[in-house]
Amino acid sequence: MNRSLYALIAVAVVIGLGLSSIFIVDERQKALVLMFGRVVQVKEEPGLGFKIPVFQEVVRYDDRILSIDVDPLEVTPLDDRRLVVDAFARYRITDVERFRQAVGLGGELAAANRIDGILRDQLRAALGGVTSNDILSTDRAALMGEIRNGAAEEAVGLGISVIDVRLKRTDLPPENLEATFDRMRAERIREATDERARGREAAQRIEAQADRTVVELVSDATRQSEIIRGEADGERERIFADAFSRDPEFFNFYRSMTSYQRSLQANNTTLVLSPDSEFFNFLNDPAGSAVPSAGQ
Repeated sequence: MNRSLYALIAVAVVIGLGLSSIFIVDERQKALVLMFGRVVQVKEEPGLGFKIPVFQEVVRYDDRILSIDVDPLEVTPLDDRRLVVDAFARYRITDVERFRQAVGLGGELAAANRIDGILRDQLRAALGGVTSNDILSTDRAALMGEIRNGAAEEAVGLGISVIDVRLKRTDLPPENLEATFDRMRAERIREATDERARGREAAQRIEAQADRTVVELVSDATRQSEIIRGEADGERERIFADAFSRDPEFFNFYRSMTSYQRSLQANNTTLVLSPDSEFFNFLNDPAGSAVPSAGQ
């Protein structure tokens, strides 16, 4: 009975040792086999791996692309306009053995702290060498590339490859917001004042042009009316002259009647004339013909 028990215990121990010597690495991981803290095996391909039970241990690290958010950082660009930037980075563990040597037992958390420090230094160095307009511009790919390259060079010693660095948000410090808003309002007021001044100037030019056009139109119309009136007067005189040449007596009669009409109005017109005045030639003649004067 004791022998059977011992045999069962021995089999269980063997099975346990056999199982503990096997480990599995999936496609999302990389693994290191350590013996007394020293790396004895690197397992980067997914599948089964083997280790010595008890004496060796397996440490796994994420093989996917990881992200890290950098805490808000205050930078001072070339134009001394302080900004608070919020950035993030994507990285991947490429050399798992070097990564273990660099971060030790801290693992990915220690690596994140190291990367955060690297990114903060690179952000200060890169953003401090440009103006705030360059940082706030929508086209800042070159600036982000410079930060990424600098961070990637420093991260090589950690066994990490920095894939990308981006700015998530760029703001003014809270104490500068009100002053900035006041400056923006003043700038908008100045622009509005300039626009109104330009509008008034344009209105004055349009009014002056309209007044000039009115004067020119009235002058041209007056000139044309005078020409037409002169032509009409000339035509009238021509008709009178033609009529006079055809019948001088009738012309004298018509002219006398017109004079009577204009002179003898119904408003108590008083004329003081000699009775033998030529003005009454047609009135003194019963036949309605002109009476020859004494000199005729």
